[in-house]
Amino acid sequence: MIYLRQVAALLILAAVGGAWVSSATAQPASRVQTGQTAADDPQLEAQVRELAAKLRCPTCRALSVQDSPSGMAQEMRDLIREQLRAGKTPEEVTAYFVERYGEWILLKPTAEGFNWTVWLLPVLMIAGGLVFVFLTARRWVVQGQARAAALAEGDDIEPAGRPAATASGLASARHRREESES
Repeated sequence: MIYLRQVAALLILAAVGGAWVSSATAQPASRVQTGQTAADDPQLEAQVRELAAKLRCPTCRALSVQDSPSGMAQEMRDLIREQLRAGKTPEEVTAYFVERYGEWILLKPTAEGFNWTVWLLPVLMIAGGLVFVFLTARRWVVQGQARAAALAEGDDIEPAGRPAATASGLASARHRREESES
């Protein structure tokens, strides 16, 4: 009885594995219908690669359709190829995907409207950071020069935020130092 269960489990596993392998190695429907392969038209394939590199893979999200190994990306590359064969321009193909998925599908968003924030915000953040660093460094230099000048004149100054030393505090510090030396 246990032997039959093991055999049944192996048969099911083999069937699922075989179906997965056959689906992974099958040609897409567009190539089967037209009978053309990627090597038939190198100029078309260059256009497909160029357009696929500009579109985001809906499955992977961090990769372009060109770089993604997912089945969805393969289908999108095949669709790009079909539309270009049908005579559509690259702009029309891009517009098709933007209409279908929204502007999110573009890896490089267009610089118009609210999308300007995507282009300008990093530049403004870097500029703001540089201004902050410059002003902070300048303030440190000015404070350092003021302290150096005050020490040269013999004034007893303390850094900002600290109370100035009192006479009794200085006397107790001198007294402790003298005791430790003796």
